[in-house]
Amino acid sequence: MKNVIFVSPQYFYLFIIIPFLIAWYVLKEKKQKPKLQVSILEPLIQTKISAKQILRHSLFALRILLISTIVIILARPQSTLSHKEVKTEGIDIVIAFDISTSMEAMDFKPNRVEAAKKTAIEFIDSRPNDRIGLVVFAAESFTQCPLTTDHSTLKNLFKDIKTNMIEDGTAIGLGLATAVNRLLSSTAKSKVIILITDGVNNTGYIAPITAAEIAKSFKMKVYSIGVGTRGMAPFPFKTPFGTQYQNIEVKIDEDMLREISGMTGGKYYRATNNKGLKEIYEEIDKMEKTAIDELVFSQYRDEFLPLAMLAAILIIIEIVLSYTVFRRVP
Repeated sequence: MKNVIFVSPQYFYLFIIIPFLIAWYVLKEKKQKPKLQVSILEPLIQTKISAKQILRHSLFALRILLISTIVIILARPQSTLSHKEVKTEGIDIVIAFDISTSMEAMDFKPNRVEAAKKTAIEFIDSRPNDRIGLVVFAAESFTQCPLTTDHSTLKNLFKDIKTNMIEDGTAIGLGLATAVNRLLSSTAKSKVIILITDGVNNTGYIAPITAAEIAKSFKMKVYSIGVGTRGMAPFPFKTPFGTQYQNIEVKIDEDMLREISGMTGGKYYRATNNKGLKEIYEEIDKMEKTAIDELVFSQYRDEFLPLAMLAAILIIIEIVLSYTVFRRVP
């Protein structure tokens, strides 16, 4: 990008003389106007005004323009050629998302799974420089999206997830292990797993603590989020008479989630409503900032030459007009 700066801007104060020159010129013109008394004005009205009369002030205008150009030259205009080199050190993040049927509970609006999806997408938008992946789990787990910087595709895949995609259950250890596996090939200095669940590990062949130990050995942080209000939550049941709602007890193994996060250097959070869930993501976003190094190179170049050429042209024009068109005979 090319910017113009002035090394000696104090010379701009010389522009103060221009209003005085204009005032002097106007007074001078008034004094030089001849006075002639005539009996009738008709012959004078019919007299055509010549081009010389119309342009009689052009010499003064040229001089004002010349003075302005000289002042700008004295202020030393320079162009700044800047080159910015940005180096980003992104963080690789995998979101392990619980899609068991209990995520259909309606203690969040419209329900847990939709609220969690919405806030996760907002989190993705806030991390433009990071590679982010998505793992979903219930009784089984699979990778919905590998680590990618194509966040548009990631968000579309996020929107597609729903409960009942796989066998129901809550295999927290299996979901965490799959997320760890996605980060094994990562060369990023910071590797983070965000584990979102609303229940207790009740199936799967890998214990959550075992998966957490693997994450710890590979220096991966696990931020766990327990999704669910405290006490009872309305849950939809499908019956022959339509959907019925029944309050069920919210059970989240917080001690286990807290242990998982603590042993890996992460942190456990409990989200009891939409606002709380959003605030948790915002806190994680602040804690895991992407490192950005920015180097700016600047090169300066004097730009007085075009102005000097303009000044020279104005001087030549002023001299030529003074001795030709506007020549005054003593």
